[in-house]
Amino acid sequence: MNRDNSLSFWFRPISSLSGAGPKLTALVTELVGGDQLRDLLLYRPAKWLDRSLRSSFDDLIFDEVQTVRGTVQSFSGASRGSKVQKVRLSDETGFLTLVFFNSNTDYLRRQFPEGKRIVVSGKIEDFHGERQITHPDYVVPEEKIDDIPLVESIYPLQAGLTNKRLSGFMRQALSDAPFPEEWLQSELLNQRKWMSFEDSLRWLHMAPSYEPDTIELARERLAYDESYARALSFRRIRSVSHSSGAVPITTAEGIRADFTNSLPFAPTSAQIRAMSEISFDLDKPEPMQRMLQGDVGAGKTTIAAYALYLAAMSGHQASVMAPTEVLARQLYEAVSAFLRPLGVATACLTGRDKGKARTELLEGVKSGQTGVLCGTHALFQEGVEFKDLALVVIDEQHRFGVNDRAKLISKGRSPHLLLMSATPIPRSLSMTVHGDVDLSILDEKPVGRQKIDTRIMAISKLPDVISGVQRAIQRGEQIFWVCSSVEEDDEHLSAISRHAILNDILPGYVDLVHGRLTAQNKEAALNRFRLGETRVLVATTVIEVGVDIPNATIMVIEGAERFGLAQLHQLRGRVGRGSKASFCLLLYSPPLGETARTRLQTLRESEDGFYIAEMDFKLRGPGDILGAAQSGIPDFHFLDLSRDQDLLAIANKHADYEFGRSKSLNEVTNDLLQLFGHDVSGGRPSA
Repeated sequence: MNRDNSLSFWFRPISSLSGAGPKLTALVTELVGGDQLRDLLLYRPAKWLDRSLRSSFDDLIFDEVQTVRGTVQSFSGASRGSKVQKVRLSDETGFLTLVFFNSNTDYLRRQFPEGKRIVVSGKIEDFHGERQITHPDYVVPEEKIDDIPLVESIYPLQAGLTNKRLSGFMRQALSDAPFPEEWLQSELLNQRKWMSFEDSLRWLHMAPSYEPDTIELARERLAYDESYARALSFRRIRSVSHSSGAVPITTAEGIRADFTNSLPFAPTSAQIRAMSEISFDLDKPEPMQRMLQGDVGAGKTTIAAYALYLAAMSGHQASVMAPTEVLARQLYEAVSAFLRPLGVATACLTGRDKGKARTELLEGVKSGQTGVLCGTHALFQEGVEFKDLALVVIDEQHRFGVNDRAKLISKGRSPHLLLMSATPIPRSLSMTVHGDVDLSILDEKPVGRQKIDTRIMAISKLPDVISGVQRAIQRGEQIFWVCSSVEEDDEHLSAISRHAILNDILPGYVDLVHGRLTAQNKEAALNRFRLGETRVLVATTVIEVGVDIPNATIMVIEGAERFGLAQLHQLRGRVGRGSKASFCLLLYSPPLGETARTRLQTLRESEDGFYIAEMDFKLRGPGDILGAAQSGIPDFHFLDLSRDQDLLAIANKHADYEFGRSKSLNEVTNDLLQLFGHDVSGGRPSA
């Protein structure tokens, strides 16, 4: 990509900095998430320390980082059997002791001759009523006081990299950086009391004085830039996708009624609303980009089947992709149950299909005889050809990369796209996470859906739980037993250990699945459980999404305090899918912390996934809504989703106005997009 000369500096490699050798460059690159100076300068400090000079020892505050000057009164080296060296400083108000462990005594003696005036900075400790600093952060002669920054930005670090070294790289880059023209209007800057982009970055990395309110305004301004860039990028994507023509999926009158009349249940109002939204989108000459988001058991498969039915009945083909073979075949069976009675030919393609059967299946797809093809990643492999692919449905979309999605879409001519997710995201974040797609939300559950009896139990009740499991097996029911780790740790039994224990008690009934198994072994274990060959499935969170076992009535979650709230809700959703009474048993190890207690009580009191997601957002923050890195929520440099909702709203309005004026953004706005990692050609916003 040809970048404007004013920006070329920002895209230079970090290795171009003085002192950035190969080893240090690799460490910094890994830390900041990129190898360019842009990545370095957009790396946000975690906090700021006030290192301005205090007037005297008497003015020092315990347990805080302070800077002060004093005179060396004495030095005592390590004595026999001791590894401690001490330097005693004095001023007109008293004394301060510097403590060193295992340091070079001769070196320290040369550094601290009696009578020398020095400036030290570090955390002031209370040692039996006396002030001391253990291993000061800075020690300089009085005449070099300027070597200690008045304000020090403290960054999240990793092994092998010091804050002083990273700060040095930041200062070096900032001193040389040419800054682009201002892209925000002066009215907005004045209204919010924001400074320029340049001054904001300088205040974060090299604040001239310790002013927390000003530093926060600098972060806020950069957070706005970040959200504005993302909003603009989303609108550009939408514009590009709408400019690529799609085949309208138009069906005859009564088709929708035929589908709903064939259902063995009355659809909810949320399902009816989603059907209407999908019908409206599919009838357009530009490709639909819609996400169907619904809680566990909200009826997403019914809506997917409806969209597939519309595509097939209009003479086109559709495909459905799921992340695993078990989920793909499960989805295939569910979709086929809806579509086959209505005359739609369906098939399923996964990695297990070989030889003649695979060849015949692919011929049916190529000829157009197969109207709907379900499958895994196998769908976008070479050799899979559609006659007329007009709709792509992707289940559990967050488990596929953007490239996977693109490969499947490339099998057709700008096909319509329906994404499905069982992960409720707080409504307050929907625009941030899914700004490039329209949302259909299923926030109701079908009539007759079982309420799950959720109970919080100490691990001491384990014998009672096992007795309950034995009774459930005698009734012909099945049980999930989830552990937080694969192998044993210091506090909790692992999945492997729990499987061994339960297998001794219930020989022949218990199986095991976890993420370290090969895909083939994992699929085999899930299939045995699905077919009822085993009755207890001990697992890690690999089963949290999509596994549909109507006969499963008990979910035991061991070490429940270790899981995120939304993740617990997903796991609970694996039971209660049939007609029998179902239970979720949350086993915890006392003592239970306040946050963990709130999580478990929230789960016991509510089954509303969107409410639970909002609560999890408040308790855990946006970065880990699932308790895993699968939330689809981007990692931001400056934006704090828990407190910057107003910035998101303003940025979206700003982007609507700017993009409404002109679909081709000006050079200054393109600078903003490039600096924050967005493809100005119209690619998907980076996370």
